[in-house]
Amino acid sequence: MAQSLELLLIQFLMPDNDARRQAEDQIKRLSKDPQVVPALVHHLRTAKTPNVRQLAAVLLRKKITGHWGKLSPQLRQLVKQSLIESITVEHSPPVRKASANVVSIIAKYAVPSGEWPDLLPFLFQCSQSAQEEHREVALILFSSLTETIGNSFRPYFADLQSLLLKCLQDETSNRVRVAALKAVGSFLEFTHDETEVMKFREFIPSILNVSRQCLASGEEDVAVLAFEIFDELIESPAPLLGDSVKSIVQFSLEVCASPNLESSTRHQAIQIISWLARYKSNSLKKYKLVGPILQIMCPLLAESTDRDEDDDLAPDRAAAEVIDTMAINLAKHVFPPVFEFSSISSQNANPKFREAAVTALGVISEGCLELMKGKLEPVLRIVLGALRDPEQMVRGAASFALGQFAEHLQPEIVSHHNIVLPCMLNAVEDASDEVKEKSYYALAAFCEDMGEDILPYLDPLMGKLLGALQTSPRHLQETCMSAIGSVASAAEQAFVPYAERVLELMKIFMVLTNDEDLRSRARATELAGIVAMSVGRARMEPILPAFIEAAISGFGLEFSELREYTHGFFSNVAELLEDGFTQYLPHIVPLAFSSCNLDDGSAVDIDDSDGDENVTEVGGVSSDDEAHDEPRVRNISVRTGVLDEKAAATQALGLFALHTKSSYAPYIDETLKILVRHSTYFHEDVRLQAIISLKYILTAVQAVFQNHNEGIAKIKEVFDTVMEIYLKTMSEDDDKEVVAQACMSVADIMNDFGYMAVEPYVPRLVEATLVLLRGESTCQLIESDSEADEDDTEHDEVLMDAVSDLLPAFAKSMGAQFAPIFAQLFEPLMKFAKQSRPPQDRTMVVATLAEVAQHMGAPIAGYVDAVMQLVLKELGSPDATNRRNAAFCAGEMCKNGGDSVLKYYTDVLSRLHPLFGESEPDNAARDNAAGAVARMIMAHPDSIPLAQVLPVLLQVLPLKEDYEESTPVYGCICNLVLSSNSQILAFVPQLVNIFAQVAVSPVETPEVKVHIGRAFAHLMSLYGHQMQPLLGNLSPAHANALAAIAPKS
Repeated sequence: MAQSLELLLIQFLMPDNDARRQAEDQIKRLSKDPQVVPALVHHLRTAKTPNVRQLAAVLLRKKITGHWGKLSPQLRQLVKQSLIESITVEHSPPVRKASANVVSIIAKYAVPSGEWPDLLPFLFQCSQSAQEEHREVALILFSSLTETIGNSFRPYFADLQSLLLKCLQDETSNRVRVAALKAVGSFLEFTHDETEVMKFREFIPSILNVSRQCLASGEEDVAVLAFEIFDELIESPAPLLGDSVKSIVQFSLEVCASPNLESSTRHQAIQIISWLARYKSNSLKKYKLVGPILQIMCPLLAESTDRDEDDDLAPDRAAAEVIDTMAINLAKHVFPPVFEFSSISSQNANPKFREAAVTALGVISEGCLELMKGKLEPVLRIVLGALRDPEQMVRGAASFALGQFAEHLQPEIVSHHNIVLPCMLNAVEDASDEVKEKSYYALAAFCEDMGEDILPYLDPLMGKLLGALQTSPRHLQETCMSAIGSVASAAEQAFVPYAERVLELMKIFMVLTNDEDLRSRARATELAGIVAMSVGRARMEPILPAFIEAAISGFGLEFSELREYTHGFFSNVAELLEDGFTQYLPHIVPLAFSSCNLDDGSAVDIDDSDGDENVTEVGGVSSDDEAHDEPRVRNISVRTGVLDEKAAATQALGLFALHTKSSYAPYIDETLKILVRHSTYFHEDVRLQAIISLKYILTAVQAVFQNHNEGIAKIKEVFDTVMEIYLKTMSEDDDKEVVAQACMSVADIMNDFGYMAVEPYVPRLVEATLVLLRGESTCQLIESDSEADEDDTEHDEVLMDAVSDLLPAFAKSMGAQFAPIFAQLFEPLMKFAKQSRPPQDRTMVVATLAEVAQHMGAPIAGYVDAVMQLVLKELGSPDATNRRNAAFCAGEMCKNGGDSVLKYYTDVLSRLHPLFGESEPDNAARDNAAGAVARMIMAHPDSIPLAQVLPVLLQVLPLKEDYEESTPVYGCICNLVLSSNSQILAFVPQLVNIFAQVAVSPVETPEVKVHIGRAFAHLMSLYGHQMQPLLGNLSPAHANALAAIAPKS
C-alpha cells in the first residue's frame, strides 16, 4: 500500500483536476483499511517534498480516530514515536503544525487511558528547548490539547502558567510569543475555575506587549487574540484588578482610534469596551475611565464609513452601542460629557459631527432619561436646530433622536409639544425619504401619550399623514401607518371624523397578497384594530366582519409578521366587543393555538473547518465510517419573527379569556397547557406574555366554574398552578421585566381573591419578596458586578416598583395581621431610602409605607420615628412626585400612628405649608397636602390650630387633580360643619362656593356629593335666609347642582 499511496498523494497535489479526482477516489478506497495509518506515518517521515508530508499528516488526522482502536500496541507505539520525531526533527512549519494536530487527536484517547505517559513531560521539555521551533510547536500542542484533554493538565496547572508567562515574555522569538498568546486563550476558554482565572490577570501586561508588537508588524489577526482573552476575563466571575482594567481600556482605545486598522480589529476593541461597560461598570467608574472612553467614542460617531462594508462592523454603529450601554449603566457619569460633546459638535462645520451631536443625544436618552428630563430645553434646542440643517444626514439623525426622546423621556417631552410638533410636521414633508421615515417613527412615539393635547394638531397631522399614505412608497406607508395609529390612540373619540377614510384605505391594504406587500398589510391590520378601539364598539361592530374576514384570510399567506400583527388586531377587537367577540372564538382561537405551537426555528451553524489552511481542500476524503471530532458551534440564531408571533399569540389568548370570560370555557384547558409551557420558554418576550395571560385565564376560570358543583376544585387546581409558576418566576427567572410582571400579578391576585386564597403561599411569597428586596434573586445576580458598591443605584426601577407593590397588597388583604411580616420586610425596604439613593428610589419607599400604613393601621405606630424622619425630608424634595407621596404618607402616618406621631405634628404642618402656596407648581402635590391636613384634623383635632390651618386648607379647594383625596378632605370639612364647629363656621361663604363646585363636578363620586349635600343642608338649617345672598352669587348651574344634592326634608 505504501508505494501506491505515495503516488496517489503526489497525484492528488497535481493541478490537473481529472488526475486529482482519480487520486481522491483511490485514497478514499484505501482509507477504509486500518493499514492506511502506518502507510501515512511512513510518508509523513520519508516523503521528499513538504507538501506530500503535510498532506499525509492531514489525512492521518482525519483517519486516525476511526482506526486507532484497530491498531496493534506495536503499531500505536510506532505512530506516537514517528509523530514526536516529526515534531522535533521536521524543518517545515506547516508539516510540524499538521503533525501536532494528529498528536492532539491521539492524545484525546491515549493520555486519559495512560497509554502515553511521556507526552506531557516531552512537551514541557520541548517548551524549554533552545530551538525556537521546538518551543513554538510545544505551545501549539498545549493549545490544541487543552480542547481535548484539558483535565489532564490540572496537576501541572501552576507549572504551565509559569511556562506560558515566560514564553509570552520570550525575548528572542516573536513566533514563540504569538504561540504563547494563543495557548493562553485556549486555557482561559477551557477553565472556569475562579482561582485559575485570577492567576491569568498577571499575564495582562505581557499580553498587551505581544499584541502591540503584532499590530506594529501588521499581524492584526494575532493581535485580536488579546481581545478574545480579555473577553473571557471580563465575563468570568473573578474581579479584574484596577490596573488591569486601566491598561485593557487604554489598549482598546488605542485600537479604536486607529482608522488604518481593519474594521473587524477595531470592532473587537470597541466590543471589549462595551463588555466592560456592561459587566464591570463600577470598575470604569472607580478608575475614572468613563471620560477617556467617551472622548474616543463620541468622535467615532462622526467617522465616515464605506457603506459597502459590513454595517455591523462600522465604527460609528459600534461606538453608538457602547455609548448606549454606558448610559444605561453609568447615567450620571455619561450625560455631562456627551451633552458637552453634542453642544460643541452641533456647531461644527463638518456635517458628520453635527450628525454625531444629535445621534449621541438620541442614543443616551434611554439610560440618562432622568438627567435629560432636567435639561430638556437645551437638549431640544440642539435637536430641533438639527432638524432644519441643510444636510440630509443631520436631519435624519435629528428625527431619530426625537423618536428616542418620545420613547424614553415621557411624560416630560410631551409638555414641549408646542415647539416639537410643528418641527415634526415640517419634517414629514422633507425631500429625503430617510428623514420622512424617521419622522413618522418619531411622530408615532411622540403622539401616543399626548391625550387631549393632540387635538389642536389633529387636522394638520391627519391631512399630511393621509396624503402621504396614498402617495408614498411601501416602506414609508408602513411607518406612516404607525404614526396614524398613535394619533388615533391619543385622540380617541376626536379621531371619529378621520376613521372612515383611514378604514377604507386599510381595507385596500388588508387584501394585498404579493410578498413585497405583506409587511404593509400587517401594519394595516394593526392600524384597523387601533382605529376600532378609538371610535368605539357602537360605530365599529356593524362594519367589523369584513375586517375580521380579511384578517383571518391573512393566515394562509405564510408570513410571520402578518400573523403577529393579526393576533394584536384580534386582541383589540376582543377588548372592544367583550361578550360580542364570543361568536368569533371558534375561528380565531385555533389560529392563536397554531402560532403558539409553531416550531421555534432555531438555526445552528456548525464550524467544522480543520484549520489546515495551507493544504488544498481535501473534500470527500474522509471515510463514511469515521468517528468525527466534535464540531464546534459557531453561533446560534433564532428566527425572531416566530418569537414575536408566539408572544403576540400568547398575549391574545389571555385577552380572549379576560374579555369573553365564561364563553371561553371550551378553550381553557388547551390555553392553560400552552401558558404553563410558555412560562418557562427560552425567550423572555414569550415568558412575559405567558405570565400576564395566566392571571387572565384565572379570571375566566373563576367566571366559568364559580357556580358549578365541582367548580371550587377546578378553580383551586388552576389557582395552584398559576401561583406555583409565579413563585418559581420570582425566584428563578433571569429577566427583570418578567419577574416584575409576576410580582404585579401576585399583588393583583391578592387584591382580587383576598387573603384566604393566597394564605398557603404567604410564607414562600414573603421569602421571595425578601430575596428581591435584598437584590439576591436570579434576575438581580445575573448582571452583578463583582466590584459593586453597597450603595450602587443602578438597579432596575421597574422591578423594584413591582416588588414594592407587594407590601401594600399584603397589607390590604391582611390588615393588622400583616405586622409580623412587615417587621421582616421593613429594614430591607428602607435600604432604598438612603440619601445616596436616587429620588425615584426614595419616593418608591415613601409611597409603599403610605399604603402599608393605610391598610395595616395601628401597628404602623412602631415605625413612626424612622418613617417620619424620611417623610419630613421628602416633603422638601425638588421632585413633585416625591412631594406628593411624602404628603400622602404624612397624612396616613398621622391618621394611623397613634399618640407617638403627635410630636411630629408641628414639623409636618410646617413642611406641608409651602405645598399650599403659589410656589408649588404641582396640583397633585397640593391636593395630597390637603389630604394630609384633613387626616391630621380627623385623627387629632385638638392638636391642630384650626384657626390658622383652615383658611390655608380652604383656599386650595376644590381639589384639582388627585380625586382620591376627595373622601378624606371633604369628609373632614363636612364632619366639622355637621358638628357645628365654630372655627369652620367662620368660612361659610367659602364653603358654599366650594360645595357648589364639587356638586357640579363630573369627576367627583356620588358618595362625596351626598356628604357635601348633608353639610350644605346643615348650613341651611343653621343660617336659613342668611344663605340666600350667597346662593344668589352662584351661577344657575352651580346653584341647581347644589340644590340637587341637598337631602330633601
